Amino acid sequence: MDPRQRPRLLEIIQNLRERIREARANGWLGEVEGLQVSFDAAMAKLNSLKRAPTDGRPHLVDLGMPVFTDHAPRLQPGSGEPGFRP
Repeated sequence: MDPRQRPRLLEIIQNLRERIREARANGWLGEVEGLQVSFDAAMAKLNSLKRAPTDGRPHLVDLGMPVFTDHAPRLQPGSGEPGFRP
């Protein structure tokens, strides 16, 4: 996220807080739940923005270790599949 968008993100978070408060006051539990999901996502963005480098370097993302599964079918010699080399 562009650090220059931080003030807008703070506005969104404040607006979500107010809407959650209103929804709770009116007993709109489904609305509260949906707004809470949006609020949590906005807070996660704000927290990631706080951790981002401020010197213009791109933020590194840990993608974790890849998991390889053996779901490809085994080709048998002479199966006629293109590119098969025994």
